[in-house]
Amino acid sequence: MGILIHKPGLLSSFQDLGRFGFQYLGVSVTGAMDALAHQMANRIVGNRTDLATLEMTLIGPQLTLTAPCCIALSGADMQATLDGLPMALNRPYIARRGQTLKLMSFVTGARTYLAVMGGFALDTVMNSQSTYLRSGMGGWQGRALKKDDEIPLQTPLPDNETLLKKIEAACWQVQLYLPLALQLPNLNRESVRVIASDQWPAFTADSLDHFLSNPWRISRDSERMGYRLEGPKLALSQPKQMLSEVTSFGTIQVPVDGQPIILMADHQSTGGYPKIATVAQVDLPTLAQRKPGDTVRFKLIDMAEAQRLDQLQQAAINHLAQPLEPVFKTFRPTFN
Repeated sequence: MGILIHKPGLLSSFQDLGRFGFQYLGVSVTGAMDALAHQMANRIVGNRTDLATLEMTLIGPQLTLTAPCCIALSGADMQATLDGLPMALNRPYIARRGQTLKLMSFVTGARTYLAVMGGFALDTVMNSQSTYLRSGMGGWQGRALKKDDEIPLQTPLPDNETLLKKIEAACWQVQLYLPLALQLPNLNRESVRVIASDQWPAFTADSLDHFLSNPWRISRDSERMGYRLEGPKLALSQPKQMLSEVTSFGTIQVPVDGQPIILMADHQSTGGYPKIATVAQVDLPTLAQRKPGDTVRFKLIDMAEAQRLDQLQQAAINHLAQPLEPVFKTFRPTFN
């Protein structure tokens, strides 16, 4: 089969890069909160980056592998162990049938991603395997994992110890270089980079100054749909009638109470609140690895700089697993 869940963790659901092309129907894009960690885990086991991974939040699950497989973890450090032995992040592991994978509470960050070579055997809904919790769509039965769920794998490895040891030895002989662009976002970093919206000039000068110069606390009333921020009240220079506009992951809206909301992966398709800025895509993983009670500051950059930073990060992802590709190329025909 694949993985058998003993303890589901606080919130564990399958996510890919998102369900695009259906916002006009009111369907959220969803997808991984930390798309960087999601892509890294996939690349390290030789997958395409659009295959679903298991996203685990704050407190991880405990599960048994019911089929041999190649796995990798990326993102937050949740003190993972495989049969009691510590697991490093961003390394491929060959797991045997019957072994137990445990993830505990976070040490750093908030979300960890588990990828399996070949992916999980999940149904595709509207071109995506992502779980949209509010509508019960996608993933595993449209919900977070529960005790005794058993999720099959798309391509398990043969239950052949000699072959497994060969693949394991070949993987561990490879040195993976993790460039700065791909390291776990520094939670102590001063700021998250943002791009001013078209409505930036509509806010008062004091509000713009407060937005950039003050720390903002992530409210306890925050989740995959949006992070509510607590700090100085922001206001428009004068009342303004707003038409609903399309929203995106990272849009920062300012409702009537003046406390910003950063729209996250499960954001609604449209919104009518004024938008002060948008988080640069390169820094969305930094936000995804922060949790209620953490603080965040904002730094203004322009669109050209945001695009340059994103291109550097994507290039690093594409090159991450190149040293492992000869290993996967050698052994994949054996078990396909």
